[in-house]
Amino acid sequence: MFDRLTPQVWQMILNATGETLYMVFASGFLAALFAIPLGVLLFITRPGEIKQNPKLYRIISVAVNIGRAIPFVILLFWIIPFTRALVGSSIGTTAAVVPLTVAAIPFVARLVEGALLEIPAGLTEAARAMGATNLQIIGKFLLPEALPALINGLTITLVTLVNYSAMAGIVGGGGLGDVAIRYGYQTNVPEILTTVVIILVAMVQLIQFVGDSLVRYVDHR
Repeated sequence: MFDRLTPQVWQMILNATGETLYMVFASGFLAALFAIPLGVLLFITRPGEIKQNPKLYRIISVAVNIGRAIPFVILLFWIIPFTRALVGSSIGTTAAVVPLTVAAIPFVARLVEGALLEIPAGLTEAARAMGATNLQIIGKFLLPEALPALINGLTITLVTLVNYSAMAGIVGGGGLGDVAIRYGYQTNVPEILTTVVIILVAMVQLIQFVGDSLVRYVDHR
């Protein structure tokens, strides 16, 4: 049993920090890859928007709401068969990326929709008056205008994924959560628990600082 923060414990914590960063940023990237188009689709199919389709909007909206309603700790166990089929295992950091991504997609999609809803309707009308196509309206007007809000939303998502990644330790997902549970809690070594908490707090602070800095950089209003 570890009874103090020995060099091998510090090495284990360092490795776990790298695993947590991998889980957070890999799942964040994949979630953004799928969720940004989904959020755009939610927005443009809303009644009154450029490709309004109330029926399709309701279907997507309900699906997103269902995804957001499932607690992450339940999702971890519920999609184990899907995770195993996708990556060949339900244990490890790569396996943990799957439920993290699935949990983040509906969350990010709603944030993207919300960011686009904040844009004045006059921008779309002005783009149409200039002869822009729907794709040009989305790619050259709406998304650039919503960029600060999108970056802020992705920052919030990464912070949330830090929290979720710690829960992934429950099912052997690796990372700091796994270290905290196995070597901090189960072996009753509070020094490890405290160290993990400090690292997670520092990680969140750094992500938030970088996100806020990027928002200030791209926001020219």
